[in-house]
Amino acid sequence: MVQKRVLAIHDISCFGKCSLTVALPIISSAGIECTVMPTAVLSTHTGGFKDFTYRDLTEDLIPILEHWKTLDLKFDAIYTGFLGSYEQIDLVSRIIDELREKDTIVAVDPVMADNGELYSIFDPSFPKGMRKLCEKADVILPNITEATLLLDKKYNPGPYTEKYILELLMDLGSMGSKNVILTGVFFEDEHLGAATYNTSTEKVSFSFRETIPGYYHGTGDVFGSAAVSALVNGHDLGKASEIAVNLTADSIKRTRKAGTDVRYGVDFETGLGKFSKTVSPGGK
Repeated sequence: MVQKRVLAIHDISCFGKCSLTVALPIISSAGIECTVMPTAVLSTHTGGFKDFTYRDLTEDLIPILEHWKTLDLKFDAIYTGFLGSYEQIDLVSRIIDELREKDTIVAVDPVMADNGELYSIFDPSFPKGMRKLCEKADVILPNITEATLLLDKKYNPGPYTEKYILELLMDLGSMGSKNVILTGVFFEDEHLGAATYNTSTEKVSFSFRETIPGYYHGTGDVFGSAAVSALVNGHDLGKASEIAVNLTADSIKRTRKAGTDVRYGVDFETGLGKFSKTVSPGGK
């Protein structure tokens, strides 16, 4: 069997587990080759750290693409995360167009906001640019805040009604992506998880785990990397979301028990053995 290959287009935060330092090990542990295209290199992520270094790699993206085209590389999935500018959105859109083939899964995580707030580095028009990228995806993975920004709706802090979540899913699906995985969904305070919507079958599913207090950096990248891995390995949308919810919740639970500084990211590594068995083709 030919090994599957995913292209992950994210930044590298050298410390504080997120982006490529999360995507690479999680996707690899699923038995999938993870090729990387770094958009920037930072000494740490930006959440809670001061005086971090930042090197923009925008100018390197197209030269990397052009070199890869000479190698005739094929990708089973292209998975995009944090993009720091309109220019990067446009370049990644071009990269998708030039590398995508008939069966390539394009997964876009529109990383730009959380807790009702657009990240401070972005101006209010940024979501319109991210929406254009989402429109060409096969699956999008926004949180509730990002969903409302993409749809130009007022943010609702929750708890949510099933009717509200279904409306968000349908509206997100109408943007053009065939599949939607919406994170940060909860109907009551005790459980938190994700909802999925397949526009072709109109199937909706929910996956929940117990709510763990606190805010933990990098969990969106853990979730997204796990979900993409599951989809590439042939799991359906609902199962992929369930696998991702479980890895993320277990990682947060271990981290909270250990009392680790939440800025440092979550302990997903300890759970990769279990994840590898679950996410493998035919895994349970």
